[in-house]
Amino acid sequence: MKTALLFLLFLSFVWFNFPATSAAQKQTTDALHTPPKGDPERKAIMDALRDNYRQQSGSGISVIFQVNYLKVHNGWAWADVTPLDEKGKAVAEGGPSLLHNENDMWKVIDLSVIPEDPNNPQGAFDPDAKFIKEVQKRWAGVPADIFPKRKK
Repeated sequence: MKTALLFLLFLSFVWFNFPATSAAQKQTTDALHTPPKGDPERKAIMDALRDNYRQQSGSGISVIFQVNYLKVHNGWAWADVTPLDEKGKAVAEGGPSLLHNENDMWKVIDLSVIPEDPNNPQGAFDPDAKFIKEVQKRWAGVPADIFPKRKK
């Protein structure tokens, strides 16, 4: 009886001191990574981009994305994608996007509020340190390591 009671006390201690980690907690404390094809996180990011593409283009066509670049860290993602039709033909130019995971939903961030820099006319297409600092000023918590290295 004494052993059973001690065992129950031990289990109670473990249960209350080591809570289960939710998917949202995991995403906000993860390391820099690129979710592989077929990964639920990658699918959720692509679905958010797809919804955004449909809203922006006013098009009802179904698109898939050629992923040119994707990095995720601490609930933030930087993706550079090209929308393709069902035959694999590009239907638009595509480009980079910043996404944030809010309440287990990926949301595309409107980067048009970042002022244009005459010293870097490419802006989000080739983010420099100034662009990244401006993004981080507007959206606290954006990790700098999600951005691609500058093109030379």
